[in-house]
Amino acid sequence: MKRYLVYFLLALLSYLLYINQDSKYIVAGVGIFIIGMHFMEEGFKLFSGGILEKVISKSTDTIPKSIGLGVVATAILKSSSLISIIVISFLSAKLIILSGAIGVVFGSNVGTTATAWIVSYFGMKIDIAAFALPMIIFGVIFRFFKQKNIQGIGNIFLGLGFVFLGIGYMKDGFEDLKQGIDLAQFSIEGYYGILIYIIIGIVATIIIQSSSATLALTITALAAGQIIYINAIAIAIGANIGTTITAVMGAMVSNANSKRMALSLLIFNSITAVVIVLIIYPFIDLVDYLAKLLGINNDDYSMKLSLFHTVFNILGLMIFSFFIPKLVLFLKKLFVEDKDSYIQKPKYLDMEVIAVPFVALRATRKETIHLYDNASEVLSHAIMLHRHRYLGKSDISAVVKESTDIIELNIDDFYQTRIKSLYSDIIDYSTYFISGLENDNRTYLYNLRTACRDIADAVKNTKELQQNISKYLLSDNQYIKDEYNYIRESIAKTINTINEIKNSKDELDVLSKSELLKDYLKSLDVIATGRIDVLIREKRIDKKMATTLLNDSSHAYTIINKLINVSKVLWIEDLTIKQLGEDYEASKNS
Repeated sequence: MKRYLVYFLLALLSYLLYINQDSKYIVAGVGIFIIGMHFMEEGFKLFSGGILEKVISKSTDTIPKSIGLGVVATAILKSSSLISIIVISFLSAKLIILSGAIGVVFGSNVGTTATAWIVSYFGMKIDIAAFALPMIIFGVIFRFFKQKNIQGIGNIFLGLGFVFLGIGYMKDGFEDLKQGIDLAQFSIEGYYGILIYIIIGIVATIIIQSSSATLALTITALAAGQIIYINAIAIAIGANIGTTITAVMGAMVSNANSKRMALSLLIFNSITAVVIVLIIYPFIDLVDYLAKLLGINNDDYSMKLSLFHTVFNILGLMIFSFFIPKLVLFLKKLFVEDKDSYIQKPKYLDMEVIAVPFVALRATRKETIHLYDNASEVLSHAIMLHRHRYLGKSDISAVVKESTDIIELNIDDFYQTRIKSLYSDIIDYSTYFISGLENDNRTYLYNLRTACRDIADAVKNTKELQQNISKYLLSDNQYIKDEYNYIRESIAKTINTINEIKNSKDELDVLSKSELLKDYLKSLDVIATGRIDVLIREKRIDKKMATTLLNDSSHAYTIINKLINVSKVLWIEDLTIKQLGEDYEASKNS
């Protein structure tokens, strides 16, 4: 259906260009404007270097902060779609809460009105196209630089250049078109006309896929006298609704969070539109009054349309900001997230997140933590313990001695279904966005991959260990039982300490606990400590027990060492602290 609609629109466009040569400038202007917006969006992605993503992740804990962020960020970046992509990515990766995400998107609706002001003020009052070519020239030059931030600046210049050029083409196109056809003759007064032109605004935005482009087109047509003021207002209202319908259509096949975001924006824009339409004429009087206060001429309809668009969105924001908590509850009930039927399924690896590499990296880290959680479960069961019995306990040794029940567990099956499959998903997912990462973030992704491998290796090392623990846990030989209880205690203490590390916000504390674990690890070496010699010499254990104990101590040493390395990767991100740890390790080994 969609394909046939595209063919129909292409045929209609070809016919329009054929019957009226002047329309080609308008159509070309819209196309160039959209290309410019795309270049600006890509440019800000490169130029920000993850700064924007970091700001969003830290500024959405309260609704007022998230709304303010949406307004300011969109006004500066001129791209509500970029903000929406990043916010949905964060939401899908469960890095921000739904109320914060909705606040940003609602604020973004106000921020996007900045584009209308640029078009109405600069585009209609000066020869904006004269600035386009120099910007395009410098944009092309900057794109040849190797540094990504300079390439980003180049894309921003290109974007601005094309936006200005597009506005110039649309302006000239409507001026030329006026010589042959006066579209103002199709104007419709009253509520009937408002409804008709709202529909035109909706359809135009769905076709063009950009409310900013629809508004730019409307403002240039209004400045040229091709449409009347009241109809232009109706198109602006329709454009607000049209951009949300596009989002809803895209979210229909997406995850629950995307559906929640799209529906929240549709509710926001639609209800605001209904309220404004009901009070349209008093509201226009209010805009006229505000325009007079701001020094806008009474016949400067382009500027008044921009003012209308801004006040319209601010009013909607003021109304809805108080209802965001209730809206969140409604959306969560309406779109329920799928329950994990199997724990091995990825929880954070959403393909939508890949559009923002920085966020995809955070999602990968969270999925690696999920992989570790699965591994800590199997490791606990392999040493015949349940995590809830020893996590957070001060006397783990006593818990280990009391836990004598054998836990039946197929390590191979657990590894294949809950570890290897998730490990493979993480590696596969990371290949899609690694090229978009800067050097430090790319290095961190490699470290995450290494951590995944260490987690998988740790689980594989438990197979033989599990068999011997279940065997000697029931042995009549107290000495070998004590040795295996010590191995169990060591692994349990390691998992418990890593759980404390996981909940710590002090990375220096994480480093110090990791180093203490390294020192504690030495006690597992039955050869270096001399325990094995005493046990054999005093015939407390036989030769078979001794070799088995040597092998299993080695397995436990490997498991603990790998878990310590994983904890450093997952919970030490500060490069200075990480280097401090590496220097300390090097000094100990020298």
